[in-house]
Amino acid sequence: MAEKPKTKSFKAYTGGKYCPKCGPGTKLGVHNNRFACGKCRYTEMADKA
Repeated sequence: MAEKPKTKSFKAYTGGKYCPKCGPGTKLGVHNNRFACGKCRYTEMADKA
């Protein structure tokens, strides 16, 4: 019997914040304790709650 080929599933990126320097279209990456823009290196510390 032939095995079924594996398929990859992808999730759409939802939520998050936009970079205030770069504008809409550039989202901030979510890290453990901060939000960071990969384009201009803008960093925003996350609230500790």
